[in-house]
Amino acid sequence: MTFEKRIRVLIADDHTVMRCGLVAFVQRCPDLELVGEAENGRDAVELALKLHPDVVLMDMMMPIMDGVTATRHIRRRRPRTQVLALTNFLSADMLVRALNAGAIGYLLKTIGAEELATAVRNAYQHKATFAPEAEAQLVVGVQNPHLCVLTGREREVLSLMARGLNNAQIAEQLTISLWTVKKHVSNIFAKLKTTNRAEVIAFAYQHRLLPDCGRYQ
Repeated sequence: MTFEKRIRVLIADDHTVMRCGLVAFVQRCPDLELVGEAENGRDAVELALKLHPDVVLMDMMMPIMDGVTATRHIRRRRPRTQVLALTNFLSADMLVRALNAGAIGYLLKTIGAEELATAVRNAYQHKATFAPEAEAQLVVGVQNPHLCVLTGREREVLSLMARGLNNAQIAEQLTISLWTVKKHVSNIFAKLKTTNRAEVIAFAYQHRLLPDCGRYQ
């Protein structure tokens, strides 16, 4: 089977064996395309900006620059690229920090190949995927309850609003229609119970909803 558009995937992991396994996984999926490998967060950011992947599989614990910081840089500078956190450990703090940095999902490295492939496809479609253990943490309220009500795309729009972009600029940045942006903005106002941009941005900073907020570190 051939695909008109394969999902471009960048892998970032400092463990050679794990990275090789992920490479083999991507190469076995006919709708995925491996565009690069990184062994630390700094290289992951540089490659993401150079290669324009659709999805990054990001280890959270790496040398030089950790995965959370790398995720924040990528999502800030290339919001079209989605990041899936992939780690050995489930930490409530790490889960919150990864999502606040802009990750669209949080997965454990014990995940099966089919489930990982589905998670990559979901990320490409701006749909979140979590390991069952991470979902349990979210259910009991470890994650910011306000952030939970926003979709991945709504978080993207909120972040761009906070950077001062108007609706037309957001539409151009995310390659979506102006009508769609207006709908997302309306949804954000309704979900966060705010009425205008200044109010929603102030609310977002107060409740730590913005991926580029330095207070997360």
